[in-house]
Amino acid sequence: MSSSQAKPKVYLAGPDVFLPTPVARGEELKALCSGHGLDGLFPLDNALAGHEPGSFAFARAIRGANMELVRSCDGVLANMTPFRGPSMDVGTAYEMGVGAALGKVVVGYTTDGGMGYVEKVHAWAGEGAGRVVRGEDGQLRDVRGMAVEEFRDEAGARGLVDNLMVSCGIARLCLSEEEAVRVMAGELLKRAERAAE
Repeated sequence: MSSSQAKPKVYLAGPDVFLPTPVARGEELKALCSGHGLDGLFPLDNALAGHEPGSFAFARAIRGANMELVRSCDGVLANMTPFRGPSMDVGTAYEMGVGAALGKVVVGYTTDGGMGYVEKVHAWAGEGAGRVVRGEDGQLRDVRGMAVEEFRDEAGARGLVDNLMVSCGIARLCLSEEEAVRVMAGELLKRAERAAE
């Protein structure tokens, strides 16, 4: 990339905005991106004023500003680590879907070692009344009788890390932020080379 070209922009999606020090976490992720020639955009980069905290108007403004960041980016780097249960943050899943629909490169990462979804549901449900059991129909089911997805990953080595729509909607799943940023840089470079042909 020549010095006159802008760095590819990457939207940093994830529940990191809920951490006790979210701005510091955003700066850490943006520094990782910068080290790989990417410009990371964190949701809290949005300066939103004039809204009452906790109001619907403030929530709508946050969503609108984040959607604008996703639209402005070349890719979405998504933290798919479980959040408040066995699945990833639903806001992150939404942003991934928007990015995919807009043709952005979407790369996911998890910091739980890549545990399969079935394992996560078992761990979350525990051994009590909410446990997961094999139903008479052969399907793994939760306490409400809902089927638990048991799809294997592409290599067949383990289960998908989350719902198939997000697990199958990413260019690659990585097991750390660093790996994900490297993969994103490579994916965006390949896309730029294909576009130049």
